[in-house]
Amino acid sequence: MGIAAYLYMKQAAPVTSIGSNAKTTVDVTAVRNDLLALANAERQYFASHGKYVSLEELRTDGAIAIPTRPNFSFSAETTESAFKIIAVYLGPDPRAPKSLTINENMALTNE
Repeated sequence: MGIAAYLYMKQAAPVTSIGSNAKTTVDVTAVRNDLLALANAERQYFASHGKYVSLEELRTDGAIAIPTRPNFSFSAETTESAFKIIAVYLGPDPRAPKSLTINENMALTNE
C-alpha cells in the first residue's frame, strides 16, 4: 500500500515550472518547440542542399516562418557544416532562462 501511494504521489506531482509564473513556463515551452522546428528545417535544408543557412535564407526559401513571440528574439549562427539557433529572453521574469539554444545535433540547452 505504501509503494502504491508513493507511486501515485510521484505521478501526481506538478510539472516543473520554468520562471516565476505559469505564463513564463508556457512561453518557454513554446519557444523550445519553435527551436525544434527551426532545427528540423535546418537539417532538412542540409539534407537537400549540403549546407546550413541563415534563418532568413530558410524563410526566403519557404522552409520556415520565423516565429514571433513576445519577450523572445531569435537568431542563428551558421556555417556550412554546423548551426546554433538562439532564442534570447527579453522579458521581465528574473527566473526565466536568459537564452535557449539548439544545434545541429538537436542538443537543446538553456542558460
